[in-house]
Amino acid sequence: MIYIFYFFAVILVYFSYRSFRSGLDYLNYFRNELNKDLPDDLPFATIIAPCKGLDEGIHENFAALFQQNYPAYEVIFVTDDENDPSVPVIKDLLGRHKNAKLVIAAKSSNTGQKVANLREAVLHADDVSEVFVFVDSDARPAENWLRHLVVPLADNSIGAATGYRWFFSKSTSLASELLSVWNASIASALGPNQKTNFCWGGSTAIRRDIFEKIDMRNKWKGTLSDDFALTSAVRKAGLGIKFIPQALTPTVENVTCRQLFEFTTRQMKITRVYMPDLWVKSLIGAAIYCGVMIAALGVIIFSRQNSFAVWFSIATLMLVTILSSAKAYLRLKAVTIAMQGSEELLQKQIFPQITLWAVTPFIYLANCLAAAFNRTIRWRGTLYELVSPTETNILSQLKK
Repeated sequence: MIYIFYFFAVILVYFSYRSFRSGLDYLNYFRNELNKDLPDDLPFATIIAPCKGLDEGIHENFAALFQQNYPAYEVIFVTDDENDPSVPVIKDLLGRHKNAKLVIAAKSSNTGQKVANLREAVLHADDVSEVFVFVDSDARPAENWLRHLVVPLADNSIGAATGYRWFFSKSTSLASELLSVWNASIASALGPNQKTNFCWGGSTAIRRDIFEKIDMRNKWKGTLSDDFALTSAVRKAGLGIKFIPQALTPTVENVTCRQLFEFTTRQMKITRVYMPDLWVKSLIGAAIYCGVMIAALGVIIFSRQNSFAVWFSIATLMLVTILSSAKAYLRLKAVTIAMQGSEELLQKQIFPQITLWAVTPFIYLANCLAAAFNRTIRWRGTLYELVSPTETNILSQLKK
């Protein structure tokens, strides 16, 4: 049994080293991307913002969409209910900005409501629009966000450009910090490799002609995850996905432990259905980490002192801790140089980021195991059953 422990401990240390090296690459990628110039000759763009309910800081989030340093664009807000709590906020903005409109989509019966909203919204884009940009209502983009997303699309080999979210909380709590660290590990999976990058629906741009060429509106039918479906379609078309560090967007979220587990489990259930290979890798990786770390502590506590097993366990814990903490620090440093204006908030996250990585693999393991036995999720008041990547059942909807 001890030799099995040695075997997996070596694997974990190797994975930790690889992760540390990827942290260096991540930081270098950010530095290179941030040094690039931005042209002024840009196409008309349509920002599409699906809405449901009142997110934290929704007024500031929506206002940021009208403060973009971009020559010409429109904003389409879309919801499935004209009495939705977000509508008064939207109508207030419509009264002050002429380049915006509100679209009311029909209630969906076999597609995720957000996806149904997007499918309806694209039909209302201005005829002169050449780019579709999708943004979540809980994201707060910087003033050059739109410009940074659209510029790479001039390269015909790039099918989509994407950012990602970074969680902040107004009041520090263990659950909120764990959510940020859990999410950060996914954010650092994006980088220079356009073949392995994925689209995040909260901050993604695609040229209209490519959107129509890959028949994305029809491919969305029956799906729950707009971004996984878009990622799959772009990859199948043989096109790359460009990650834009400047399109990292702050998401302000205060969560309880229950909400943390609900959110993270929902993400893994969606991953299991739409990218099962990634779900399996996450399950195996989390299981190796949790198993080795618990076993190493057990050996140190219960084995006789000065044995090889004890010193091996101590070395394993030290190496994994040093490499993983360094990776977390490099990731936070990269994000700090990209998210201008959020430096103070990121400074407060240094300690949580370089310590709580030790806990999040246990959350990942719980998420993956929960996803193995159940395919139902509750999202924005609606209970869904994920039958397949192209089939979604709506089991119930929250009554107003």
